[in-house]
Amino acid sequence: MLDITLLKSKLRRITFLRSLKGRIFLILLIVGLIPCFIMRYAILRNYERRAVTVRTSDISTQVRILANHLITYHYLQDTSSEVINAELDQLSNLYDGRVLIINADLRIVKDTYGISEGKTIISEEVIRCLRGESANRYDRENGYIEMTIPITETVEADLPVGSGESFDLVRGVMLVSASNDSIIATMDSLNRQALVVESIVGVLIFVVTLLVSKVLFAPFKKMIQALDQVQEGYTNDPISVTDCLETEHIGDAFNRVLGRMKMLDNSRQEFVSNVSHELRTPITSMKVLADSLITQKDVPLEVYQEFMRDIAAEIEREDKIINDLLSLVKMDRTSADLNISEVDINALVELIMRRLRPIAMRRDVQLVYESIRPVTAEVDEVKLTLALSNLVENAIKYNKEHGFVKVTLDAGHQFFTVQVADSGVGIPEDALEHIYERFYRVDKSRSREIGGTGLGLSITRSAILMHRGSIKVTSIEGEGTDFMVKIPLKYILV
Repeated sequence: MLDITLLKSKLRRITFLRSLKGRIFLILLIVGLIPCFIMRYAILRNYERRAVTVRTSDISTQVRILANHLITYHYLQDTSSEVINAELDQLSNLYDGRVLIINADLRIVKDTYGISEGKTIISEEVIRCLRGESANRYDRENGYIEMTIPITETVEADLPVGSGESFDLVRGVMLVSASNDSIIATMDSLNRQALVVESIVGVLIFVVTLLVSKVLFAPFKKMIQALDQVQEGYTNDPISVTDCLETEHIGDAFNRVLGRMKMLDNSRQEFVSNVSHELRTPITSMKVLADSLITQKDVPLEVYQEFMRDIAAEIEREDKIINDLLSLVKMDRTSADLNISEVDINALVELIMRRLRPIAMRRDVQLVYESIRPVTAEVDEVKLTLALSNLVENAIKYNKEHGFVKVTLDAGHQFFTVQVADSGVGIPEDALEHIYERFYRVDKSRSREIGGTGLGLSITRSAILMHRGSIKVTSIEGEGTDFMVKIPLKYILV
């Protein structure tokens, strides 16, 4: 039971950290609290530096005065002076510290603690001080200030009488250690007060951050609710959440996706309806013809053969529709289904022209092929052959008597182009944007007459797009149509 509770708690934490609201909350909370911590640290450290500087300055002033007294009373030679001893004890008690008087021979002549008198001290600071260099050091870990002050005596220089030259001679060193407990106590008091203020500010920041994150997340919550309504099917209306620019952009993007989904759904329904109609029409015709033969007695052989030819034509038409549908399904698959190989495009187009030439001859259409230069490209030979064959075959079927179809192959550094131009009936301008739709026919009666299914251009476009190519069309009704196919020489794997 305990393990399950811990697991749920961890899951809630993970969910909170993954949510945008949780991240905004944490960011605002951290941004609010970090300056408080930095300010408290800066105030305490600044106070510590100033307090240590002031304390060091005070001690240094008093020690230098006392050092002059030591010379006046010849204390380095005789430590029995009650006045000096009283002053040293007073200094030691005042700063809760220790004072060592060291002569020029590095021997301790006075220790206010009374434990090191007569001993020799060897210290880098003391030796430097004997050379006239005073120093002070603050030991934060142990809580004391240590300083070395030279005990100097002004003596006359050994020069001719009346020159007035003198210099300071270092006779000894005062080593003073002063406790820093008062500064630490004051810092502890300031730290406690700062923590109280910091806690109050932290609670205020927490509340404000909670409110701000809630306000910032409100537009996204609206967006989620709107998306849930769309998902549940309560509405298909476009989403509009204009509280902030980001949600507006998300809403616009989703509306575009929703519109695309609606269009695809309508296209799917229309496609299913068209498929059903196209497949049912030949079957209905065959059923009518077969019923006519069954209901009639003693049918003449000529009539029987005519009806059977019509039935065979309808079967052929049904087979063509099914084959085109299968080809279209294959085209709808991903580009991973492409069988890419290096293909001689010149030979491929010549083969297509040779296959379709008998159809052109039957319709009295002249086929012209012009190859500007040799072209080799990485393509799926089967699918590209199907696409180009559909273009050339349509140009033949929808041509005028004694017309022509010209196929031109050319290439650049990155792409090759195949242009299929004809002198046919042309395509109305308002129909150009629909010619790639499945089962769309510009002239339905003529398409029925020549056996079109309305799937050829859709198959062609799918095959070209699978090769990362493009297809463009220009047409003048009554004068002809020009298709331009552009495909990369090297297959682009995305």
